[in-house]
Amino acid sequence: MKIDHLALLNEERAARRAAVLVTRLGDGAQRLVREAEIDADPAAEILRAHLRKGKSGIVAIDGAEHFLTVQVPPVRIVIIGAVHISQAFAPMAKLAGFDCTIIDPRTAFASPERFPDVTLLDEWPDDALPRIGLDAYTAFVALTHDPKIDDPALNAALTAQCFYIGALGSKKTHARRVDRLREGGFEEAAIGRIHAPIGLDIGAVSPAEIAVSILGEIIATLRSDRRRS
Repeated sequence: MKIDHLALLNEERAARRAAVLVTRLGDGAQRLVREAEIDADPAAEILRAHLRKGKSGIVAIDGAEHFLTVQVPPVRIVIIGAVHISQAFAPMAKLAGFDCTIIDPRTAFASPERFPDVTLLDEWPDDALPRIGLDAYTAFVALTHDPKIDDPALNAALTAQCFYIGALGSKKTHARRVDRLREGGFEEAAIGRIHAPIGLDIGAVSPAEIAVSILGEIIATLRSDRRRS
């Protein structure tokens, strides 16, 4: 029975899972390597490098030319908090090519008038996040300053291994947040992944400047492997 590799690749795309379709150019033989399976593949190092860069191309594997069709889910940004920083951040993120979703149960803040052309969910994160899903290709930003809203969402982001997790607040505020996360069972390594205070240290003061610092930190985290190579 012939395997429909394109259909399998489409299934991975729909599920927001990265994968590489490996095609041997000499005879057209193909295999699909899912991200979770890469370590077991003979060409693991090559596949991992291309997946990290998100670039398709021709490579040599065991002396034969292969074409790697690399599929990486589009990066998206989920923001908890329909606040002034979010108002400045959303159009910047769109300009940079990122899809952005804002979640805030406070309907006075989460209004279409304040956030035109943005996916806006006026729900509690506990309800919205399981439905939209979080994953390793999601940047997560918590901005409400309200533990009742931010904490459950941070729990979900840490569990989902979001590639970037940031939270607004002073060092004192974050110290209390860390205590709550420890009580919730998270280990130091996981908690240490949270960028707090959020954003690059550029002396940002206004909501727009803070938004720039956050977006810059997200991009720096996203491209960290490329900057090291």
